Amino acid sequence: MSRFVAGLVLGAGVSRRLGQPKQLLPYRGRPLLQTAVDNALAAAFSQVVVAIGGAAPEVRASIDFGSASVAENVHFTTGCSSSIVAALDMVDAETSGVVLLLGDQPGVSTATIDRVITEANGSLAVTRYADGRGHPLWFGREIFDDLRKLKGDKAVWKLLESGSYPVQEIVCDGPIPGDVDTWEDYESLLASERAS
Repeated sequence: MSRFVAGLVLGAGVSRRLGQPKQLLPYRGRPLLQTAVDNALAAAFSQVVVAIGGAAPEVRASIDFGSASVAENVHFTTGCSSSIVAALDMVDAETSGVVLLLGDQPGVSTATIDRVITEANGSLAVTRYADGRGHPLWFGREIFDDLRKLKGDKAVWKLLESGSYPVQEIVCDGPIPGDVDTWEDYESLLASERAS
């Protein structure tokens, strides 16, 4: 019997350092968030939930969410933990775990996502790249209550590093895929696309 796994795509960022919604920055001829949503929808998830917040009306108008559920995080200015809570509220009751994806990290491939879905087997799992740990992250159902208590932007990493639960590492090739927080990040992402 296969397990029910939900993908949570965090796309509610405020984009303070960019001065415009990073979710809508052009990437491969479409908005940046669209790539993350499409990669999640192409993966072997039973359900996909996308959390939006900053620039929500523009994001709704610009992104094709397909079969994904959309969780609007009205508390998006308090950090990504509030987006996790908003998305968890929409997760099916039969879910055995969730895989956390960043909406501004389009380089996380469907193959990497599927590897996490298939190999994660405990309470917590992190993807191990050649240069360190990164997303996607796996959270088993037994720690959903812990996720709901998190506050701020880096709280999931604090939970992973707390020692409260064993953390499984799922090894994937290559470096940690870049995410976009600054114009320099965005320019690096576009430069790496041109180079490949």
